[in-house]
Amino acid sequence: MSPNAMESDDVVFVERRHDIRIIVSIPGRYSLAERRDAHGQRRVFSCRAVNVSARAIALAAPVIGKTGERVMAHIEHLGKLEGLIMRVLGQGFVMSILASDDERDRLAAKIEWLENYKNHEAQDQRSHERMVPADPCTKMILSDGSTETCLVLDFSVSGAAVSADTVPEIGTALAIGKVVGRVVRHFVGGFGVQFIERQNPDVVESLVIRK
Repeated sequence: MSPNAMESDDVVFVERRHDIRIIVSIPGRYSLAERRDAHGQRRVFSCRAVNVSARAIALAAPVIGKTGERVMAHIEHLGKLEGLIMRVLGQGFVMSILASDDERDRLAAKIEWLENYKNHEAQDQRSHERMVPADPCTKMILSDGSTETCLVLDFSVSGAAVSADTVPEIGTALAIGKVVGRVVRHFVGGFGVQFIERQNPDVVESLVIRK
């Protein structure tokens, strides 16, 4: 085989590797260039990556920016990613991934690893207590009757971890979907809600996730 043929094959391999797109459900955090707090700092929201390649990633997200807006994200297993919003979705957005050739190669390798091993991960000891919803977007209803789309990061029969544009104060009463609770803690990218009553494990997801 000639050197030219080898180089051609290598190029085709790299392009195909970069174009590999897989369906995932990976937690992460993100910030939008134009979303800042009262101190001028970028606000951080939690998200879930649902589709990824070395060139773009789709995020289920509680707060959606504008097409062309810059996004900084940190996705579990994939690391720090930066890019621009390419397309706005009903419950999130697709962002391009800005990277050098070397960075894109490393990202492609991580995506291949995820594709090979994502179905073989060991369940942790909390797996039967704390669950991740198949569709993480729901409605948050505040005490004044206002509603807001939010992202449920995980939930159990006694509470949920939530990310939303509004971050209620600790002690605030609200409803996540149809389940009433109180905000009990804040964390980077979201807040924890404790349900007023322990929920039936067979129906809790259908109560928490409400469109």
